[in-house]
Amino acid sequence: MSSVTDVYTAVDLGRGLRLKNRVLVASGTFAYADTVGELIDVSRLGGVITKAISLQPREGNPPPRIVEVPGGMLNAIGLANVGLERFVREKLPRLRLLDTAVIVNVVGFSTAEYVELVRRLDEHEGIDGYEVNLSCPNVKEGGACFADDARMTAEVVGALRAVTERHLMIKLSPGVPRIGQIARVCQEEGADSVSLINTVVGMAVDIRTRRPRLANVTGGYSGPAIKPIALARVWEAYKAVRIPLVGIGGIMSAEDAIEFFLVGAQAVQVGTGTFVMPDLAVRIVEGIEAFCRAEGIADVAELVGGLRV
Repeated sequence: MSSVTDVYTAVDLGRGLRLKNRVLVASGTFAYADTVGELIDVSRLGGVITKAISLQPREGNPPPRIVEVPGGMLNAIGLANVGLERFVREKLPRLRLLDTAVIVNVVGFSTAEYVELVRRLDEHEGIDGYEVNLSCPNVKEGGACFADDARMTAEVVGALRAVTERHLMIKLSPGVPRIGQIARVCQEEGADSVSLINTVVGMAVDIRTRRPRLANVTGGYSGPAIKPIALARVWEAYKAVRIPLVGIGGIMSAEDAIEFFLVGAQAVQVGTGTFVMPDLAVRIVEGIEAFCRAEGIADVAELVGGLRV
């Protein structure tokens, strides 16, 4: 096997979202990319995904809302964010200066909120696409999670496709029996890509106080322990759809990222690992390139969907 000198790392996810490499940082783990300049060279990344943005500012859940647990962490931040107006005024100008793709994560509590948020964001330059977080409760439907219901997923994706020409990446929850079916609905309604998985519901208990360690009682479990779940979900979605998949869940090394490529992901997001190693995403970029050079792989695309079963 001969090594290669130059590895082609770029990928086009469609509708104008072109990444210089296949590694992004996950929403909620990188803030608005305005406080990390001394910790990481953002220009080395394929892209950044912002902290979730809602129409109105949100304080989120009361503390404690982050707890370290074996194999990862629990968080119950509660979608705390500065809201649309402050984001556009204070955060977006800085994001425009980044030498990488910028994807804005959006949240809503009704289809109308999602549509209004994206419609107003669409008036501004410097955004390469939207990641749509469907793990929010639909207040119009009694609090049911959008991502758990194919009909509600279809309604949101179709409505957003009607108001924007920018890339739509739909972030899916693992808490559904058939994630491939939900991914197929996203494709049919005009989504450009699907990112998966979101966190897994979990909890932790303090046995001395006999109280939950999160004020919210339960939270989202993320970190290395959920990687096998995420890989299985990406593989299921890969067999169901043709649009690009972006894998998320427990990625701590280049080897982890490559596993996601092999089961069908075109790109990956690095999240929880950056809490312990701020420059982890850059290290993974370098590790993927080193692996490809050593294996004689000239284009990272050769790995995508390469699982032998």
